[in-house]
Amino acid sequence: MTARVLIVDDVPANLKLLDAKLTAEYFGVLKASSGPEAIEIATSQLPDIILLDVMMPGMDGFEVCRRLKAAPATEHIPIVMVTALDQPKDRVQGLEAGADDFLTKPVNDLALFARVKSLVRLKMVTDELRMREATGQRIGALVGTSTERMLMSEPGRALIIDDRPTSLKRMSEALSLEHTVIVAETVDEMMQLASIGAYDLLIVSLTLQEFDGLRLCSQLRSLEATRQTPLLAIVEEGDTPRLVRALDMGVNDYLVRPVDRNELVARCRTQLRRKRYQDYLRDKFQQGLELAITDSLTGLYNRRYMESHLAALVEEGVNGGKPVSLLIFDIDYFKSVNDNYGHPAGDAVLKEFAQRISQNVRGVDLACRLGGEEFVVVMPDTDLSYALMVAERLRQKVAEVPFHVEPTVSISVTVSIGIGVSEGTADCAAKLLERADAALYKAKREGRNRVVAEAA
Repeated sequence: MTARVLIVDDVPANLKLLDAKLTAEYFGVLKASSGPEAIEIATSQLPDIILLDVMMPGMDGFEVCRRLKAAPATEHIPIVMVTALDQPKDRVQGLEAGADDFLTKPVNDLALFARVKSLVRLKMVTDELRMREATGQRIGALVGTSTERMLMSEPGRALIIDDRPTSLKRMSEALSLEHTVIVAETVDEMMQLASIGAYDLLIVSLTLQEFDGLRLCSQLRSLEATRQTPLLAIVEEGDTPRLVRALDMGVNDYLVRPVDRNELVARCRTQLRRKRYQDYLRDKFQQGLELAITDSLTGLYNRRYMESHLAALVEEGVNGGKPVSLLIFDIDYFKSVNDNYGHPAGDAVLKEFAQRISQNVRGVDLACRLGGEEFVVVMPDTDLSYALMVAERLRQKVAEVPFHVEPTVSISVTVSIGIGVSEGTADCAAKLLERADAALYKAKREGRNRVVAEAA
């Protein structure tokens, strides 16, 4: 994996050494020798990750980190503080300033490169989600909102496994002050709980006596329910090979024994914020997709989605020998509803009409608004006789019960329905839609308020 790395250090020899090491691993390198210069380069060049020295004259690394994390353009760039400071309070201060990790000099090269690659992978996921959200905002499908309050408004749910009782108790007590903590007694229980529960954080000891902690991390990463859940590993000091393997397989963060309570809380808070932000972006993207394929007035799918879905169903039906039925509805004399009662009343009729369709078709059927007063129901694995029965039932439901558009105003409405059924190997979605449309026009020519099938 390649990435652009900004290294920040006021000692030229340190910059030169780290530059050589990163270049040898095929990273692109940017360099800054002071805090203000680092902020300027980060803002203009937008590197993939920043390796930041803490002890610098003028503006130290903590202040640089805070400023970068406070700026919208750079807040999502991972920052690793690399420093001679080695006390837990220093690490906590760095994490609280917004750093993603805090490495103490001299840094093991394998651990450094593994951490850089791990954080860059996570940034790539976030970048993709942010790009999708930005696209949604540009086309008007999404509205930008502030996420700060949402990120930490509720406690998280953490699932922990560790076979050292003292360590487990300390971690549980520390996290319970802010979050809900569930303890798994065995690996099987861990997997079972993880598969059915919505957890914000998984904490796994890599030194379990009865099971390989790395294998457990691998299984959690392959599980659908926990694939996107932050995974924090507990490792022994100096166990670099195991740590590197853990980071390579997707572990998000780690703590070295003995675990410092404040550092544990700070790292968990960082992971929780990142997860909730990514969840927010995924939810917004899903909302954007739904807005792009649904009709804003009725909530039904729109024509664009219907055509794609119908094409796939017809092709599947042709290959499997199963018929697909298509019902097209046209509200009779709908223009007179708008002319006599106004467009708000017409919209009310359309919304209630969509509800009646949805309430009288199967879960596998697809109800859509084709446009204006025309609607469609796509019915997979459905022959003509069943489609006729459903269409006639819907016609009666519309004709027999007036539409309430105001507390004292009701409108009687009827509907004409045309039916098309796929014809086997030579059929396609366009032809099916054309035949159903022809049947609809025949129903309108013959007096409206009726069902006509193309084969009738």
